Amino acid sequence: MVKFLRNSKVASILLTLVRIYLGITWTMSGWSKVTGGATDATRGMLSAAIKNPVKGPTGNVVYPWFNDMISSILPHSAGMSVLISWGELLVGLGLIFGCLTTAAAFFGLLMNFSYLLAGAISVNPEFIFLEYFILIAGFNAGKIGLDRWVIPWIRTHIFRKKQIA
Repeated sequence: MVKFLRNSKVASILLTLVRIYLGITWTMSGWSKVTGGATDATRGMLSAAIKNPVKGPTGNVVYPWFNDMISSILPHSAGMSVLISWGELLVGLGLIFGCLTTAAAFFGLLMNFSYLLAGAISVNPEFIFLEYFILIAGFNAGKIGLDRWVIPWIRTHIFRKKQIA
């Protein structure tokens, strides 16, 4: 399966379709937050996660470490609102255009897991599932996109080995 995802032209086409679907969804979500005034995380996800944390069958908080982290972030919610809004938009654009695809999928996956830990189910499990395949495929996921040119340029100009004279 991994060999197919990383090397197959058919997988590259399928991953492009998945990538564009995810990208459009992320972009629309981020764009609405960026243009409609950055989302206010204090009244939104952060405060809801603190007031109603995810609880197990016995009534215990399942992710106390996550709730502690959110409590420490809450005073900086204005900055987090900007990061969330622009993060969603940039993840979406990266996936649509296939530019730094694996990085975009990774940061999308990170946001999806954060939303899940905060108790927002929504489309997060579906997105995690699809983004996982993009990460496994690596370069092949962005081959039909800007990664065809961007990744080789980064490899030759940024990560080139220094010649010892």
